[in-house]
Amino acid sequence: MNSEIINIFLPISLAIIMVGLGLELTVNDFKRVQQHPKAVFIALFCQLVILVSIAFIICKVLALPPMLAVGVMLLAASPGGPTANLFSYLYKGDIALNITLTAINSVIAAFTLPFIVNFAIQYFIDNGQTIGLQYSKIIQVFLIILIPVCIGIIIRHFTPRIAKKLSKPVHIFAIVFLLSIIVITIAKDYQNLMTYLGHIGLATFLFCVCSLIVGYTVPRLFGVSNFQAKACAFEIGIHNSTLAMTIALTVIASSEAAMPAAVYSLFMYFVAAIFGTLLNRLEKPPVLETV
Repeated sequence: MNSEIINIFLPISLAIIMVGLGLELTVNDFKRVQQHPKAVFIALFCQLVILVSIAFIICKVLALPPMLAVGVMLLAASPGGPTANLFSYLYKGDIALNITLTAINSVIAAFTLPFIVNFAIQYFIDNGQTIGLQYSKIIQVFLIILIPVCIGIIIRHFTPRIAKKLSKPVHIFAIVFLLSIIVITIAKDYQNLMTYLGHIGLATFLFCVCSLIVGYTVPRLFGVSNFQAKACAFEIGIHNSTLAMTIALTVIASSEAAMPAAVYSLFMYFVAAIFGTLLNRLEKPPVLETV
């Protein structure tokens, strides 16, 4: 697949997926922040400050090559998505809070993601390289994320029946698109993947585990209920790797920067499933045997 097709096809495909995300949201999902302000604020703080800091530390400690480090920071800056809602449902978290966090994250990411990635590029890339995100590229990221989500919300608000019919095919398209983009990413930079697999695998695994642990423990430390802390954990711990890979391939124009998200997406579901299972087992009181 040549670069021209990638630059056109991937953003359009991602926009369709972001419309699908918007189809799952309503205006009330944003209003619900007033009901759980503490949980929302803590989750956003974990997402935007703690996890980005952890990603930066991982990149420094493991001495990742520059573009791989940018890819890890891009992954950290990417919000959660509908998959987090599914895991919250499976492991008895507060799905309403998940949906609210997804709604807020989808809007905030349109502003924060370009600037976090810009910082990563400026810090990790050699001074001689000028590959930073230009203003036009920042606008492109904004348009890819926010506008399609708003379109989905509008469709859901005014024509709920159409939204319901569109939801399933868009979900199927999202799964096919994710698998396709992983294949594209690996095929474009297979040699680098083999060279850096140890670093990428370890970095993304550590980031995935840290995301889930931080997402659960920090809200609990501040008095958020177990029910809501689970929702925070999955929203913070399951990042939108599709968004990260698409931005890496189109906006940054680097398949190497897409590698961390590609590898992360291969095992994040397994790590999240193990984490959710452990949480459910730990919260169950021990059964006392009667003599």
